[in-house]
Amino acid sequence: MLQLSFVNFKPNSHILLEGTPATDRFFIIQSGKARTYNENPIPGIKPEILGPGDFIGVVACMSGHSQTKNVVAIEPVTAIMVMKSQYPELIAQNTPVAIKIVKSFARDMRIVNDQLTQLTAKKNLVDSPEEIFHIAEYYEKQGLNDIACYGYYQYIKHCSTGINLDLAKAKFIKLKPRSRAVYFEPTNEVVRTYPANTMIMAECQSGGDMFIIQDGSVRITKVVDGKEIILAILKKGDMFGEMALLENKPRSASAIAHTTCQLMVVNKTNFNQMVTTQPQMISKLTTTFADRLWAMYRQLANTTLSDPREKLIDMVALQIEKLKTTPVKGEVYNTGISVVDLLKMCAIPVEQQNSAYNQLLSDQNVKIVNSQVLVPNVNEIIKQAAFYRKQSSKHAKEH
Repeated sequence: MLQLSFVNFKPNSHILLEGTPATDRFFIIQSGKARTYNENPIPGIKPEILGPGDFIGVVACMSGHSQTKNVVAIEPVTAIMVMKSQYPELIAQNTPVAIKIVKSFARDMRIVNDQLTQLTAKKNLVDSPEEIFHIAEYYEKQGLNDIACYGYYQYIKHCSTGINLDLAKAKFIKLKPRSRAVYFEPTNEVVRTYPANTMIMAECQSGGDMFIIQDGSVRITKVVDGKEIILAILKKGDMFGEMALLENKPRSASAIAHTTCQLMVVNKTNFNQMVTTQPQMISKLTTTFADRLWAMYRQLANTTLSDPREKLIDMVALQIEKLKTTPVKGEVYNTGISVVDLLKMCAIPVEQQNSAYNQLLSDQNVKIVNSQVLVPNVNEIIKQAAFYRKQSSKHAKEH
């Protein structure tokens, strides 16, 4: 039988401290209020006032990463303490709790995702299906016709009166006969296979499916001002597309098969069934979302670094930290990321890329072999990246 404990916090006492290691528990406020804040402000992340029903520490607990913010009681707080091991049982007995947590993650991920785009692209977002045409046009110019073909089809579907409709139709008719693009429309298949460099979903496209990667890798991208920004490269076990499923809003980014991949499809019907019948699956989903949200917070911190080399080193460290693997002394770690991908993930301007690449080559904590980024000493590069972020925060405070 599920037995939960209650914990009391006095006014002005810290409930959580930013940067401290993850614990095996989180809290649900029953009464009182608490305030969140970051010691070193992160762009786009504002202090919040939490009250009854809100969660404290769930991202760190479920992801196993360090705490992302400080939380201090501003009046007497009584909270329910939930151990991570109790979460599946809590879900089984109280489905609305799981739904609330997952939806809060989806909301926060959309907010952070939009902020990341504004900071890396230096541009406000345009949430219009008209953008699908420009996305397709970009990939056609890059010679990626399979991606472009899918994009033009989605533009035709979503913009029946669009200003580029006739042009999109002509381009689609031209590209379709030679295209490897698949799944222009949703199907009832539970598992889909996508060839490398085909589009799974387009930014601003409507859709209610979420995907779980069973094999291969997927890159999450945005096209802004004629350049591709890679927000993430997801691998086996990762999930994406959850924001559209949970919030019923257009896709916030495009997903492209980075390699040939197999994806399990979760729609609203089988998602609701999962919530009520498979608490272990929902527990894994919560953990995956927590991992993703933690990584997005870290990526926001990366945008505060002004030096291109520091940004690249920090991004490499982030890819390693996300995996939570124990480094083997003397073993060279292969990130599986190319230099080109790394430059795009950091949104390094074209005119600075050669210089940034040369600086990366000269760094003793990184090796480039066959265009892949390798790390001789994992612990050292994580320490190096943490130093860069600390120095950047210190510099920002002084100015």
